[in-house]
Amino acid sequence: MTHGIDERKRWIALIVLCLGVLMIVLDTTIVNVALPSIRADLNFTETSLVWVVNAYMLTFGGFLLLGGRLGDLFGHRRLFLLGITVFTLASAACGLANSQGILIAARAIQGLGGAVVSAVSLSLIMNLFTSPADRAKAMGVYGFVGGGGGSIGVLLGGLLTSALSWHSIFLVNLPIGVAVYAGCLALMPAGEPTADRAKLDVMGAITVTASLMLAVYAVVHGNEAGWTSPSTLIQLALAIALLIAFLVIESHVSHPLMPLHMFALRNVATANVVGVLWAAALFAWFFISALYMQRLLNYSAMQVGLAFLPANLIMAAFSLGLSAKLVMRFGIRAPLALGLLLAAIGLFLFARAPVGGSYVLDVLPGMVLLGLGAGVAFNPVLLAAMSDVAPDESGLASGVVNTSFMMGGSLGLAILASLAAARTDALTAAGADASAALNSGYHLAFLLGAIAALIAFALGWAFVRTRTPAHDPAQHDETSRISGT
Repeated sequence: MTHGIDERKRWIALIVLCLGVLMIVLDTTIVNVALPSIRADLNFTETSLVWVVNAYMLTFGGFLLLGGRLGDLFGHRRLFLLGITVFTLASAACGLANSQGILIAARAIQGLGGAVVSAVSLSLIMNLFTSPADRAKAMGVYGFVGGGGGSIGVLLGGLLTSALSWHSIFLVNLPIGVAVYAGCLALMPAGEPTADRAKLDVMGAITVTASLMLAVYAVVHGNEAGWTSPSTLIQLALAIALLIAFLVIESHVSHPLMPLHMFALRNVATANVVGVLWAAALFAWFFISALYMQRLLNYSAMQVGLAFLPANLIMAAFSLGLSAKLVMRFGIRAPLALGLLLAAIGLFLFARAPVGGSYVLDVLPGMVLLGLGAGVAFNPVLLAAMSDVAPDESGLASGVVNTSFMMGGSLGLAILASLAAARTDALTAAGADASAALNSGYHLAFLLGAIAALIAFALGWAFVRTRTPAHDPAQHDETSRISGT
């Protein structure tokens, strides 16, 4: 028995939680395949269409940290149920939308619900599974959902859009959301808040959320307005000023939203930096390789989804069993570093793929290495981020690492895509062949993604520790074994 739940129900509860998380992950990518249909149906322009994606990413990235803290203050299960409710209702609004404004507003609300679900789901899993072996297995399942869900989204989006309509990619969330809500009520213990709700750091919440949302807006809008335009520079400056104000507030309030001492914990600090770099590399692989296959290999949406299948299968094998065994055998550091190194090599291979290349020779090798890398590394990164914190900060730690992933991915992708486009435009202006110029831009994005993965590999190998100091004797035995001793 663990927290009043028998062994079988614990694993069923994990499936329910991961179904909820999968809905969130899918919605970061499933919409991309349907964008041409949405554009034609609702008369979007090229400029306005981007906000169907960015409205979701804005609120998702901006509210992750606050969602984690609210879980600590009001109870993780309660916040998970609230997040699923908001996300499911917003999905219905998206599916029924008949105008641009309604769709974009509903997508923003989807992001809010998704942020809450993502921020507290890790804490619920960590509380359900307390033994090192079970926790590693459970985190492996979660890692597969997080790492493979994006690729599954492209395949599912292509299938639903082709067979039904773009509305179906949102409406499919309704039965899943209802099932997750009912399953969570039936299986998850209510639990108690782990922090005093009267001590919510309101000013800290306002400044950090505004800073994160403004930073995402500045980056995604920078592709349109120009990176050196006054509006972009002012937005970035305001985001930095708000972040500085947040840090000042956190250093003075008695109950901070983000206790700065958390980043004195080496595993926590390193895992979050690694998470930013790793997410940037992962998003670059996923989105840029999909564009490469669509625009230079002339693949259909369904063919792109199928092309990712080997990577998905490899991630499934590692995340659902092999990664947990590696963590139990070698600790956190070695699998984390190995996965990041494999991913970097895979991205380097993509950086040499030619125009009109072969799937077997130019796509599949990189897919295999990146599938291996994601499957091996995702679980250890999450475990490292959660391994050193006290129970009353678990929701916060979960929110922080999810924020690192989302912000690293969204900001990294926006920057890499912008640099790739700039290189393509420069070569085209110089008289280069259009396909060659496009491919050169993709090569630059893959190369920079590979460098990010290499830096993450070096940081993980150098700074992630394999033994947790006994700063809390009650937790030392548990966390030290999880950390690999």
